[in-house]
Amino acid sequence: MLEYVKMILEKVSFDLVVFEKELRKSIHSYLPSADEIESLRQWCYNKFDSSEHLRIMKVCFSA
Repeated sequence: MLEYVKMILEKVSFDLVVFEKELRKSIHSYLPSADEIESLRQWCYNKFDSSEHLRIMKVCFSA
């Protein structure tokens, strides 16, 4: 499931509203373990480095 989530986030990353929606949905619905969420967090911070993406990730992963 983690690879599927990564694929979706890459595809919607151009639209920040959809990116945030999908990231939140992934964290709360698709990824059951803390290890998977941590893996996703690390991947996101490595993959998306624009200030807008960073703001969204900070909020989503802190909730």
